[in-house]
Amino acid sequence: MTFEDYSKPVKILVTGATGQVGSAVVRSASEDPFFDVVGLGPKQLDITSPEQVRASLDQHLPDYVINCAGFNGVDAAQHEHKRCLAVNADAVEILAAACGDLAIPVVHISSDFVFDGHYDSGYREDDEVAPVGIYGESKWKGEEVLRRILPQHIILRVSWIFSEDGNNFVTRTLERARTQLEIRAVNDRVGCPTAASDVARVVRAILKQVHNGAEAWGTYHYSGAEVTTRYSFCKEIITQAMGYEELAMEKLTAVSTSQYPKEVQRPNSSVLECKKLLNTFGIRQRPWRTDLTEVVRFHYKMRKQQSS
Repeated sequence: MTFEDYSKPVKILVTGATGQVGSAVVRSASEDPFFDVVGLGPKQLDITSPEQVRASLDQHLPDYVINCAGFNGVDAAQHEHKRCLAVNADAVEILAAACGDLAIPVVHISSDFVFDGHYDSGYREDDEVAPVGIYGESKWKGEEVLRRILPQHIILRVSWIFSEDGNNFVTRTLERARTQLEIRAVNDRVGCPTAASDVARVVRAILKQVHNGAEAWGTYHYSGAEVTTRYSFCKEIITQAMGYEELAMEKLTAVSTSQYPKEVQRPNSSVLECKKLLNTFGIRQRPWRTDLTEVVRFHYKMRKQQSS
């Protein structure tokens, strides 16, 4: 590379740019002069279409592709399994093949659902997988096809993603607290909540090091710091929300998973061991409570703007 090459912003193409992680990556990278960002949502790019994928790559010629696109409806996946597999697995194959032809590395967002959650102390990247449901199976297949086709890849498994908007545990909890007198929350499933903005921070840090010569392709885990339960996470969300509005909710009840049945069983433990990311890239976990404070604050700022 010439000096001029190094001085130019690194161009990234973000798929799934309207989702939680995708929009956070676009927003975060757009504020960083290191990057030149192209964000494409499903209306701009159907990643299940080989023709659209190749046309987008030819048009934008990115240095890296960040694949944040995904079918993330865990229960819906059981009924829409073909669509789920098409987006989470087949589309990754399409993307990997097209990027391979153009020598474009891929950063791919995956999930804790590749594990069944029976291992309480935290999953490492090389632990044996046992995908949960159609959703988990589709995410694992997407990982496998990317490994097979494109050696220059980063797979980043994340868990319990939350943000200030969209359909996630934080926004659902706030909506329920405004309308229901009692909320029940599972107290026997553990994990580490992870802000979408924090994932974006990690993606940016990885890309900067890779672009500057770090040959560290492979699979990594990332989550926010501190293990908690869904019940405790829910309690913290409500506590913070009470500083902004009077809620209808009067009682928060802890229940077991068996008392709160879902169509698809979730992993009992979604704890991801993140030492490999720290040892390789020097990226430390951020406390999810700090990010939650910012998410709740921004959520109410948006509500105020929308109502004025």
